[in-house]
Order: sequence, then C-alpha cells, then structure tokens
Amino acid sequence: MEPSDAVGPPRRAALPGAVAGTVDRRLLASWRRSEEYGVSLEAVDPVWAGTGPTDSLFAQCGHEVLTDLHRTLAAEPLSLMLTDADGLVLGRFSGDTSLLRALDRVHLAPGFAFSEREAGTNGLGLALADRTPSLVRADEHYSASLCTYTCAAVPVLDPVSGALEGCVNITTWARSSADLLLALAQSAAGTTSALMLARAGGRTPRTPPKGGVFRVQRARLEPAAGTVRAMSAAWQRAGAEAETALRDGRVVAAVGEPGAGRATLLAQSLRRAHPRVRILSAAAPAPEDVEQWLRLWTPELAKPETAVVVEHVDTLPAWAAEELRARAVAARRTSAGGPDGTGPRVAWAVTAASLARVPAPLASLVDTVVDVPPLRERPDDVLPLARYAGYQARLREVAFTPAAERALLAHSWPGNADELVRVVHDAASRADTVDVRHLPPGVLGGGGSRLSRLESLERDEIARVLTEPGTTMTQAALRLGMGRSTLYRKVAHYGLGDLRA
Repeated sequence: MEPSDAVGPPRRAALPGAVAGTVDRRLLASWRRSEEYGVSLEAVDPVWAGTGPTDSLFAQCGHEVLTDLHRTLAAEPLSLMLTDADGLVLGRFSGDTSLLRALDRVHLAPGFAFSEREAGTNGLGLALADRTPSLVRADEHYSASLCTYTCAAVPVLDPVSGALEGCVNITTWARSSADLLLALAQSAAGTTSALMLARAGGRTPRTPPKGGVFRVQRARLEPAAGTVRAMSAAWQRAGAEAETALRDGRVVAAVGEPGAGRATLLAQSLRRAHPRVRILSAAAPAPEDVEQWLRLWTPELAKPETAVVVEHVDTLPAWAAEELRARAVAARRTSAGGPDGTGPRVAWAVTAASLARVPAPLASLVDTVVDVPPLRERPDDVLPLARYAGYQARLREVAFTPAAERALLAHSWPGNADELVRVVHDAASRADTVDVRHLPPGVLGGGGSRLSRLESLERDEIARVLTEPGTTMTQAALRLGMGRSTLYRKVAHYGLGDLRA
C-alpha cells in the first residue's frame, strides 16, 4: 500500500479509531497534507522565524488573557501558548519546568513556526488550517516526536473584520487527562476575542458568516440586486481582465478587501463572457456548516451551461478546500461544454483577500488573479453606487443634498461597497432626499484616526445635535454644555465640518 493510501500515518499500522474506520476526516486530511509537505515522520524541524510582533491588538489581548490564566494554573502540567495566523509561537506560559524542557527539545517554543507545513499534524496547526477548535492526542500527531503530547487549540478571529489572527494552544503530556483541555482553550480564545472587541474603539462586531447558495438571475448582473454600469476606470479594467480569462475557460480568483465587490465583478464578467449560462453564487459559511454547504451545491459544477462563483474561499477549512478541489477537477474533466458539446467548459471562479490566503489545493487551480481595488481607491464609484442603493431601497430615484454627497465622498469606507449600501439603504428608508442628518455619525467623521469609545460617543452626540434642523452653533453649544470655541475645535477634530456647510 502506498503511504498516501494508508488510513493513518505510514510509520504506524493504524490508530485505534482507524482500525474501525472511524478516524476523523479532518485528521485524515491533515495527515495527507503533512505527507505532501514532506514533514518527517520521526522528528519535526520547524522554522525559526524570530520574535513575532507583540504590538498588535491580538497579541496584547492574548498575552493578557494567558498571563491571567497561567496564574491560576501555574501548578498544572500545562503549557499555554499564543500563536499568530502562520503558527509562529508568540508566547508560552507554564510552571512545569520538565514540560518546558521537553517542548524546547521539539522546538515548540517562542520564535518557531509550528503550522502543519513545518510540523505536520498537531493541535495548533490543525486549528489554523481548518479555522475550528481542534484536539490532537498522542498518536494522532503525524511526527513521532510529538506523540508524547496532547494539544488543544482554538483559532481567534478579529471580532470586527473576521480575519484569522492566530490561536490559543494548550499542550500537556499525552498521559494527562484531556477532557477539559479543549474547553479551557475555547474559553481563553473567547475571552481574547471579547477583549479585542472591547478595545476596538467602538467598532461594531461583524455578523458571523451564514453562507448561502443562490442563483444570479439573468436580469441581474451581480449577486446583489441589480447592477451599475457607469463605473470607474479601475473597476472596468479589472472586469475586462476577468472577462477575457473566463471566456478562455480559465479559473479566476478575484482578490481584495471584503465588501469591495469581488463576487459582483466576477458575476458581471461571467455574464458578459457567457451570456446564456446559469450563474450560481456560493458564499462560504461558518466551519460547522461547511459539510452540508458542500453537499448542497457542488453537484452543480458538473452541469452544462452552469458557472459558479465561490466566495470567501480563504475562510474554508483545509479539508473542505481539498474536497472542493477534487470535485472541481472531476467536473472539469467530465463537462461536455453544453448540450451540443460545443459550448464553454464548466466555468468557475473564487474570491479571497489575496492569492496567498487561498488554500493551497485551490490556489493550484487558479489560472488568473484579478485585483479588485477597495472603494476608497475608486472615489468615482461612490456616488453611482449610492444612487443605485437608494433606488434599491425605494424602487425610485433618491436625491442627495450636496452636503450628503461631500460626506459620502470624504468617508474612507473601511467596509467598502457593502458598508456604503447599508448606510444608504438606512438613510433612504427614512427620507426622500438624503441629507447629512440621515447619515450615521461614523460616516460624517470622515476617515480620521481611530477613536476611543468615549470619543465616539461624544462625536455621535455632537453630530446628532448639529444635524437637528435650524440648530445654530450657539444653540448646539448650549445643548451640549460646552463653549462655542470648544465646539468649533471638536467639530474640526472629529471631521464634522460638512454638517455646517
């Protein structure tokens, strides 16, 4: 039997679960990846990457949480670790000197990268690869040198952006009880995320991904409702590049910031390249829903005259990326290119933050990478998108005052087009003509520096008072309990000058 066909790591006959054929699919996929990476079966040799960044919000909050947890667990045979998104160990806490010496021998120490690529199947590597809590016990490790340990790790996502920041990892001896290990790691990771949100300067947490699969109607040229044709030159260049590649049957990755319109651009390009095809959009869900999500739509890949846009593939667990690759390759081999066999081969495309973030199995299939600029680099698109969003909300034209247009153009739109659409939908639902008083204070403040929670509250209250019809600066100062000169300074500081235009 070839090593890649074995149920377990090739150095061992099989694990107890493998004998019964019950080894977790994620674990099997991790073993296969470890073999493909060329990880040693006997001893790990992780990469020394030096001291990682310790000034990020994640590193600071994680260090604080693990420091407090260590104080209560100093007498336990545990090692608490914080890693970045690449598996680099940023910090390690333990009161067990024998455990620390043993971990040093396998280089599970600060400054070493311990992802699957460097160390094979291990707790923190699997948690980062699949973006889900992971427990790897004793012989479940790929390398024999790690089989004396049990590791529980939980990924930490930025509570605002959803980006993978790193993970909390807890390692103990394999002979120790691991029943509560994963729960402890989950608690530490959750506390880290909550602390990050509390210190995020009043920013709102993101909504967890729910996934979804839907058809893009022929009358609509993108996954949202409707389309805007008069777009900026930067958008048109990216669309033309994607259209050419898709017409030639290449797999395209549209990369850029979330909300910038990556899936929209791909769907528009697909419609122009293949006017008669049926387009499906499949947005990746939370990790626990991925298996059902794959079963739902991947059979469509093999159907003629069907194209698929797979959104947010950089959030897919590694095992899911491997399965999707296998199904996509099989579909491309069997596709006849339409009922008469003369049409284009099955077309599909993906979106991600960058090509580097696309899971390796899928990245190997990408033929063309198209960069989608963020909205702040496409100012010519702001007002056309705003007017269209207003039309969506009211099913008729919605006007904008000059002051509202200036505010929309001045904002940096960190949430890109998605944020713009939400803001305009809300404003247009309350007025026939959108004015600055209908826009949220965060938009009126422009793209200045990050504010503390108290500063955000003060800015919002000033904006609320100033946008009341007929309110003068003197009246606003009286209502706010501050002098006129102080109010003028704060208006300038918070970038609220357009409210008085």
